[in-house]
Amino acid sequence: VQLQESGPGLVKPSQTLSLTCTVSGASITTDYYYWSWIRQPPGKGLEWIGYIGYSGDTTYKPSLKSRASISRDTSKNQFTLQLGSVTPEDTAVYYCAANYQLVVVAPRDSSDYDYWGQGTQVTVSS
Repeated sequence: VQLQESGPGLVKPSQTLSLTCTVSGASITTDYYYWSWIRQPPGKGLEWIGYIGYSGDTTYKPSLKSRASISRDTSKNQFTLQLGSVTPEDTAVYYCAANYQLVVVAPRDSSDYDYWGQGTQVTVSS
């Protein structure tokens, strides 16, 4: 399974960040796979943002729930993160990741997920 993030690298404060993860090697509707967005701010650890499951269900980190939305396009085998009202504190490397049967809501390192994208830097700045 391979994942690839895409989207703008620079977003202005108060705007909406939008990233897409394109998946190959597996369908995002495959039973019991969970597709997550995770970020790592500079100098900090990994932060799980949310997931969309194989059936289309979504769950978010409570502190980001009001601003985050994850959706999918099964025809393109993609899932997308939208994060609204961004501030410079949202500057981070954003990853899409996947696990089978399990979602780790407090990932410590790459071993907590089976598959990762290479990550994409997003900077929030005017």
